Amino acid sequence: MKRREFIQNSVFTAASLVALPSFLVASKAKTKIGLQLYTLRDTINNNPKEILKQVAGFGYKELETYSYADGKIFGMPFQDFVSCVRDFGMEVTSGHYPLGMASGDQWKKAVEDAKKARQPYMVVPWIEENERKSIDDYKRICETLNKAGEVTNQHGIRFGYHNHAFEFEALDGQVPFDLMLKECDPKLVSMELDLYWVYRAGYDPVTYFKNHPGRFEQWHVKDMDPTNKERNADIGTGTIDFRSLFEHAKLSGLKHFYVEQETYPGKPIDSVQASIANLKKLL
Repeated sequence: MKRREFIQNSVFTAASLVALPSFLVASKAKTKIGLQLYTLRDTINNNPKEILKQVAGFGYKELETYSYADGKIFGMPFQDFVSCVRDFGMEVTSGHYPLGMASGDQWKKAVEDAKKARQPYMVVPWIEENERKSIDDYKRICETLNKAGEVTNQHGIRFGYHNHAFEFEALDGQVPFDLMLKECDPKLVSMELDLYWVYRAGYDPVTYFKNHPGRFEQWHVKDMDPTNKERNADIGTGTIDFRSLFEHAKLSGLKHFYVEQETYPGKPIDSVQASIANLKKLL
């Protein structure tokens, strides 16, 4: 697909989603709940096929990966992993890739593998502290992200960036995340908004939806512990009002979302099961 055609199709798709009534967005969300596999980072490498079987059994339909390198993931050739995911009735719809990979031959190989897997999104999830000491650093990062997005666009893949809390800490009198929204070309770089980290930083995701409609095509959905905001809770047992947030899904431009959890009240796999069960009740 030519770049112009891809952009036009992306704009049309975004416009269609924005036009959907809230109840239709919620209905689609119930049937397409995703999981960021980093949630199961302590166990998935031991037996990825068994973990995928359990995840599918809970009702997850979309997966976001992490740790791709040299054509492999979780000790498996990437395409074999994708085939395994499909055998269990799921799809890989996104993946996380380090900023250092988002250029050169490594990036081209990663994009080619994602294209072959029919994976629609590729996302950079983190910036090392020594790479983001000034606003000028962020400007250079945005240039890198735009260039990476040009490559993915050529292959019909949407590129994105995932936030934590540090992007909201004022630097040189500016909020870096606001700068990124300005400097990153929306035709090249979408935003994957981690709702928990936005709240953790003291900001409101809905304000960003209103100020930048359509920019937040993917979400990370994880809850905040009621007694300790530095910890996660199983979705539906914390302080974040997800029902209200999903009412703004069409304004956000939401296409995919992923349950993610970094700390747990018990075993991670139990949180994965509890979170989807609770989320289905909320949507």
